[in-house]
Amino acid sequence: RAPLARRPGRLLAAGALACVGIAPGARAGGVGPVIPAVEAPALPLRRHDGARRTLASQLRGAPTAVQLMFTGCSTVCPIQGALFAALQAALAAERKEPTHLLSLSIDPLADDPIALTAWLRRLGAGPAWSAAAPAPEALDPMLALFRGGVATGDRHTGQVYVFDRHARLVWRTSELPPQAEVVAALRHAAR
Repeated sequence: RAPLARRPGRLLAAGALACVGIAPGARAGGVGPVIPAVEAPALPLRRHDGARRTLASQLRGAPTAVQLMFTGCSTVCPIQGALFAALQAALAAERKEPTHLLSLSIDPLADDPIALTAWLRRLGAGPAWSAAAPAPEALDPMLALFRGGVATGDRHTGQVYVFDRHARLVWRTSELPPQAEVVAALRHAAR
């Protein structure tokens, strides 16, 4: 929670954005709470185990941290994977409410179940960490969800997106966030 001294500035900024028709949490690249929360659509996914699900059904049931990645990446994605590996260990040590981790590919043509399984295995993923890729035609709508409906040229991001147990996007982290920031966002989503 922001110190009291910083809240008036956030409220003024939120009011200014609302005046021009942009919800504060919906702006592209936004950091912090997504207000109002955005429900995940029923976009088709194929999981690492070959199961076909929708994004909404994959996210429903427990607070979930989502990272966008692709298995052929050699720059930001390995760092993101290491963050989720450390996050997995920290969440297991807490032994609080169950949470899930989802590595979501932005390369649906290359990231088949075999590649996604290898990604998870390489990072030591446990049962609460899954990976999936959207159907190719669902990639742009999926990215629009994470970007707040704003198209950007760069599909790659180091942000983590946090969904509540009802599959609603409630928080966007900073780029390549520290583990504590993601844990705090997951706790926020669990409320």
